[in-house]
Amino acid sequence: KLISQLMCLFLLFQILGAVILGFGIWILADKTSFIAVLQMSSPSLKTGAYILIGVGALTMLMGFLGCLGAVNEIRCLLGLYFTCLMIILITQVAAGLVIYFQKETLKEELSRIVRSLIEKYNPWNDDERNLQDAWDYVQTQIACCGWTGAKDWENNEILINQSMTAYPCSCSNSSKDFQVDTGFCNLDVPTNDTVTYADWPVHQQGCMDGVEQWLKDNLGVILGVCTGVAVIELLGMILSISLCKNIHSEDYTKVPKS
Repeated sequence: KLISQLMCLFLLFQILGAVILGFGIWILADKTSFIAVLQMSSPSLKTGAYILIGVGALTMLMGFLGCLGAVNEIRCLLGLYFTCLMIILITQVAAGLVIYFQKETLKEELSRIVRSLIEKYNPWNDDERNLQDAWDYVQTQIACCGWTGAKDWENNEILINQSMTAYPCSCSNSSKDFQVDTGFCNLDVPTNDTVTYADWPVHQQGCMDGVEQWLKDNLGVILGVCTGVAVIELLGMILSISLCKNIHSEDYTKVPKS
């Protein structure tokens, strides 16, 4: 019975590893969401994605080794499975604590990245096309403008040169601009008038508020998933060590021969 429970758990770990692996690959491949803005601007997120890929692959490997150890009653494989699982769990807890205690630092870094992107935004620069399109997508989907608000766009070099007579189309709250979600749209004003961001037909809410609200709305789901993963890992550790203790002696003749 214990072996059958472990087999089901090992299968679950294979699925869990595949999900983690897929999530890491998605972060690297995604080019149209807020994740794309981060991973193209911050090397740390790319590093995190590679870590997720590594953890996912390791989880799948551990599931396979645990299954092999349970079926053939090989203590060393079960012990290896338990040790690696414990290391993964400790790493996850440590990462969560770092994120929690460094959240203000991470928030400041994120703010710096987005503001730098806004200041250098140039729709005619093909080298930054993917990054700029990703930010336009964020502003369009969340219905926001800038990081803290539309005022952030007053620091854009091109808009300054145009005396603020243009505005980012992806920020627009006007129905006539609904079909245009990239680049700059021209503002119909007399050339001798002084224009500020307050004259633009754009959303006034910053994307920071939208992102924080999304995190608050989905915090329960995020915590639930993290807790579920931790419980599964603890269960796997308990069952593997129990089976390991029930194996009275190692019989290396049971190791499959290649």
